Amino acid sequence: MTPITGLDLTGFSALEPGVWTDGQGLLLSVHFFDLVPDLPASLGEPDRLRYGLAWSAAKAGAGLIEAELGEVDSLPAVRQLVKVPQTQGHGQAFVGSWTIPRARCSAVVKVQAGEGRTTGLREALILNEVGPMHYFTAHPYGADITGGLPSHAADDERWDARFPDHPLTRVRAVLRRITPSLALHESFKGLPPFAAPAARS
Repeated sequence: MTPITGLDLTGFSALEPGVWTDGQGLLLSVHFFDLVPDLPASLGEPDRLRYGLAWSAAKAGAGLIEAELGEVDSLPAVRQLVKVPQTQGHGQAFVGSWTIPRARCSAVVKVQAGEGRTTGLREALILNEVGPMHYFTAHPYGADITGGLPSHAADDERWDARFPDHPLTRVRAVLRRITPSLALHESFKGLPPFAAPAARS
């Protein structure tokens, strides 16, 4: 059970309660966590929030591509796009999510897809196009963020139109499409807002 009461499931079929697939390897899922949200900062501190999320992803061996603030059914939320090494085979998986935090719980919508047999094609073509000097970049949320999967030009959204079938493109597109359809239960919307611990001095 989740507080998410509305969701555009066009093109998806159910795999199990709260999990759907489009039949082409993309998974859509909804979650409820009855715990204080594990966010490094409040949504009112976007720079500190993004920095902390990027460090958390790097320490886990992943890479935060982007984190943006927005709203889901009028509630403040954070949208993340993360790349992770696939646990089986080669290549990467891409996870897009909305986290809607409240004081003592949170709702999460997640879209994920992984590379298939052909891996690294998008990266190789963009590397060849922009050149090695402009391919790898410092992390956009902190130049001192190291570890995990590196930041590079091929993850930029401007390349998505060139690679419509790439899992990163598809995750972005589906998350964008379903966002306006997300609806939350009124009791969840009425809960006290999330307030992260104060920054350490």
